[in-house]
Amino acid sequence: MAMATLPLVRRGIDASRLALGCMRLGGGWNAESFGDAEVGEAEAAVDAALESGINFFDHADIYGRGKAESVFGEELRRRPGLRERIFVQTKCGIRFGEGERVPGRYDFSARHIVRSAEGSLGRLGVERIDVLLLHRPDPLVEAAEVAEAFHRLNREGKVRLFGVSNMSEGQIRYLQSALEVPLIVNQLEMGLTRIGFLESGVHVNQEAARANTFPDNTLEYCRMAGIQLQAWGPMANGYLSGRPLEGQPDNVRATARMVAAMAADRGVPPEAIVVAWLLRHPAAIQPVIGTRSPERIRACAKALDVELSREDWYALYVAARGRPLP
Repeated sequence: MAMATLPLVRRGIDASRLALGCMRLGGGWNAESFGDAEVGEAEAAVDAALESGINFFDHADIYGRGKAESVFGEELRRRPGLRERIFVQTKCGIRFGEGERVPGRYDFSARHIVRSAEGSLGRLGVERIDVLLLHRPDPLVEAAEVAEAFHRLNREGKVRLFGVSNMSEGQIRYLQSALEVPLIVNQLEMGLTRIGFLESGVHVNQEAARANTFPDNTLEYCRMAGIQLQAWGPMANGYLSGRPLEGQPDNVRATARMVAAMAADRGVPPEAIVVAWLLRHPAAIQPVIGTRSPERIRACAKALDVELSREDWYALYVAARGRPLP
């Protein structure tokens, strides 16, 4: 089966099949500045991504408390011409706590969206963000405020395209009702240890549907609307590709064994099987690989050369479920 074409590509965006998640760049989640070691790590990760055909880089304003964007911006400054070769996506809407009285919260106010996007532009050292996502749903959202911010950023040439993260069909429809620009991305947690996106469909008319937290109809809606589905956390923190399995449940252990066997049969790293499983889905999911390790980036990219049969795909799915299909 040929790999499905990304909705981003159908919209004329020459995006790679995989994206590199940049959350781990720049050092820890603290106020300390990054140094030569962090710059070297970022350079090695970017090199490995480019060598592997990855041109899509995913950020958020909060990653490393801004250091992930800043160290990436340093890479762009040192490499004239690189900006024109890549797509830069970032997110906004999550705010850290401020003392005892102000908790961590979400903020989709027009003022915060604009201020956050402008902060990202400054840290990245670019004139325009290719895609800006709203990071997590804000219960106090007003669609008109989001529209005000998006239209201003788009009109001023600061953001080209917009999307969301961790949102349901209803939440996307509500926002879109006020927007003149289309929402083109929805980034959700999906992978072999986060199979809710499949269970929500398989469990229609089943009692087990009550335990599933993935929002019903979201996968199908995004497919019909031409919204790019992106998968965050697809690598299961490495538990399916070599990380010690102590304390992991039986289904994760069984899935890891099956991944290892399939990888050995094909002569590829286990990361390639984990990513290939997502790529096999006809929704043209774009996995966001969250690592700064050049070796793991290259291992994940080998998924593009792996073709899983329907039987292979279901074998992994059933192993991940830990029980037969209903």
